[in-house]
Amino acid sequence: MTAKTAKEETLAAVLIGRWEQVGRKLATLAEAFPEDRYESAPAEGVRTVGDVLRHVAFWNQYVADSANGRKVDDSLNELPKADYATKARVVKALNRASADAASAIQSHAGKMDAKTAEMIVSFIEHTSEHYGQLVVYARLNGIVPPASR
Repeated sequence: MTAKTAKEETLAAVLIGRWEQVGRKLATLAEAFPEDRYESAPAEGVRTVGDVLRHVAFWNQYVADSANGRKVDDSLNELPKADYATKARVVKALNRASADAASAIQSHAGKMDAKTAEMIVSFIEHTSEHYGQLVVYARLNGIVPPASR
């Protein structure tokens, strides 16, 4: 193994670790919301809990598909509410997309280019931002986020 290959494998391991960490935090928080709060929002004109989670799941799948070299339609911006209307379906899609992305990231270990690494870092940040948003939603609903317990 060359020094470059070892460094790239380390980079992939770090990115996978961060990806999985924020994915677990978000999924655990998603589970903490009662089903009847999924389509509630703290104010007019902002996404509901379900909308935020469908949005993150969509973009996590985008990461997985892009990293695997698939052409992706990014015009939707979130999974369709009609297909993901229940908490169970949303959480399942969120977990599946996160796992698919982690697997795609793993497939780049030892050969990750800067463009792929940049995309992964951007979407780790994206998920983290929405996690913070949902922490506020949770607190407004009297829910202590699992990571704060």
